Amino acid sequence: MLIRLFLSESMLVAFVAGSVALVLALMVLPVFNSLMRENLVLDLLDVRFWLAGLGFVLFTGLLAGSYPALYLSSFRPVKVLKGLFRGKKGAAYSRKVLVVMQFTVACALIVSTLVIHRQIKYGQNREDGYNKDQLIYMRIVGDVEKNYELIKNDLISSGTALSVTRTSAPMTQGWSNTWGVNWEGKEDPNARILFEMYFTDADWTKTVGTTIIEGRDLDIYTYATDSTSLLLNETAASIMNLEHPIGGIVNVWGVDRRVVGVVKDFILRSPYEPVEPMLIGGPAIGLYRIIHVKLNGDNRMTDNLAKAEQIFKQYNPAYPFVYHFIDEDYARKFEDEQKTGMLATLFAALAILISCMGLFALVAYMAETRRKEIGIRKVLGASVYDIILLLSKEFLILVVISVAVASPIAWWAMEKWLTNFAYRTDIPLWLFVAVGGISLGIALLTVGFQAIKAAIENPVKSIMKCE
Repeated sequence: MLIRLFLSESMLVAFVAGSVALVLALMVLPVFNSLMRENLVLDLLDVRFWLAGLGFVLFTGLLAGSYPALYLSSFRPVKVLKGLFRGKKGAAYSRKVLVVMQFTVACALIVSTLVIHRQIKYGQNREDGYNKDQLIYMRIVGDVEKNYELIKNDLISSGTALSVTRTSAPMTQGWSNTWGVNWEGKEDPNARILFEMYFTDADWTKTVGTTIIEGRDLDIYTYATDSTSLLLNETAASIMNLEHPIGGIVNVWGVDRRVVGVVKDFILRSPYEPVEPMLIGGPAIGLYRIIHVKLNGDNRMTDNLAKAEQIFKQYNPAYPFVYHFIDEDYARKFEDEQKTGMLATLFAALAILISCMGLFALVAYMAETRRKEIGIRKVLGASVYDIILLLSKEFLILVVISVAVASPIAWWAMEKWLTNFAYRTDIPLWLFVAVGGISLGIALLTVGFQAIKAAIENPVKSIMKCE
């Protein structure tokens, strides 16, 4: 009967908790989807969902209730009534192990969260090599290609744009690469070195803000031969080991191209990966698919966009005016890591909350079982500080053990995660020290409330209640 009583009570609590959890999940899911940019749903019409949920609730209730049901029902009433019964030491150890496990998970998640956010910041602080401010781009569709010169002139003459250029891809994306590149002095003519390919016409560096460190920019309108000329980025010039890059000949797809300039490296693809060697060529090498526009910062953004839309509609009326901000595109490169960081933060917060609840309950239990001892100690002269130290010391030691266990686990997991990035941050020692301090502070706040409550209680009442 006692076993049935304990198990039924545990099942009831689990069922109520499961019902509340379902309501909370339905309420929080839209917010979660918005944060993660996902579209997760709970299919309440799916029988499998209810069967799995009910099975999980029953399993949880059975697991939680089996220990007290079997343990407490085994007490001998005579010993309990005479005050001769004492709980087994194994029970106390199991409770301590659970506290250590909870705080170990919490500490590991805190470390992981800090490392992920550190890696995101590391990538965001990397020099991108161009100026994203006031820079937008549009795809070349419909009549834009044949009316490009008119569109460019109108954008600049109206004061909407400072400069305009055509390219083969947005500044945040690489749409073309090739193996077929050779040059004079190449150590192994058969070596397959992958080069990014990018194409432009004129005013490219002026529009996107890249830096020419040697030579000049491409300009097919001023220099007729620039339609077959090349710019190299720093990485390409370094790989080619050209003594004098300007005027050098690079063979691309069997055709010789003359180098007219070297541009500073800029991030085309991932901010967490090394910059690839890159060739920037004229129209004889590739196709134009994108128009980049450097808007006039002296005007309001809304006025610039409205005027640009009017101009594009004039020369390309069959297509809508669709534009993209380069800085927004670049920011999206960090989305995956930001999602990971957000999830780690949420799970860390939940782990800390659950750990603190478990620690709070355990301290309350120990304070109750040691009520008489605390009363006697106070009668014999123990101060409030002594009592607080008595109750807190043991749990703070458990938290220190948790930090010691969690640190190598978190370090190993984060080192493995960081191997996915060629351009990566480090994991400093102070981070683990900080997490240890945070964990101890959280534990001290949790334990402190119950410890102070037990320490300031009238010792006479404590002893009398126990009697």
